[in-house]
Amino acid sequence: MKVFISSDMEGTAGVVDWEQVRPGSADYPYFAGLLGAEVNAAISGAMDAGATDFLVNDSHGRMANLRPDALAGRARYLSGRLKPRYMMQGLDETFDAAFFVGYHGSMSSGGSVLSHTYFPAAIAEVTLNGAVVGEAGVNALVAHAYGVPIVLVTGDEATAADLAVMCPGIRSAVVKRSITRFAAESLHPDDACELIRNEAKAAIEGAASARPPVIALPATLGIRFHNSDYAELAARIAGVVRTGDVTATIAGAEPLALFDTFVTAVLLCRGFVE
Repeated sequence: MKVFISSDMEGTAGVVDWEQVRPGSADYPYFAGLLGAEVNAAISGAMDAGATDFLVNDSHGRMANLRPDALAGRARYLSGRLKPRYMMQGLDETFDAAFFVGYHGSMSSGGSVLSHTYFPAAIAEVTLNGAVVGEAGVNALVAHAYGVPIVLVTGDEATAADLAVMCPGIRSAVVKRSITRFAAESLHPDDACELIRNEAKAAIEGAASARPPVIALPATLGIRFHNSDYAELAARIAGVVRTGDVTATIAGAEPLALFDTFVTAVLLCRGFVE
């Protein structure tokens, strides 16, 4: 069985501050180690259930947060920035299941710790067919396109609840309970890893009956920006329609085209300095 793992960092147990996830800060190496342990717990749990082939797409920040030599299961490691498919680079129809490890809530979620959606300086909210989604929901478009079920998500309770709507039956390892956007009650790292390993095992054991994310097509992504400059920039991209001073939509029947257009808008906005 072949498993794709997209690893973020803000959803890791114990993480509550940007400095903990920012390379170059004093705290970063310790918390990157905690992330690595959670990724390995997910791989180990999948191996317990018989999975044998793993690709880990490092999807946080500069996308080079894990030690390749320390990955369990002799997992292949996809790292580095400017990936065309961003957090979902490497996924295709040959995978049997996908895990989202260390994920976090959407920018407009109520108090999910370190919540944001791709680029918090520009994006205030993203919706998919009218429902608010975070990075997990946007990324689900790629899994839907390739027919791959997302069977495990780890992070806080808000992240798990958001993804469960489009992935019925998904297993979740809730490793922390958000108090505010910058405070959370986390499991001890050892307990977090044990929970992730158990849920990953159960997820792979049930993968044969799992289904890809439920997304009605044609679909519409709605984006609300923090200011009109970002909306104007995004509207220069083919397929992005400006609908208001700070809003735009991307609509269509092809989920990969929707995702690719959204990522292009994110990258263009990242290059803009106010």
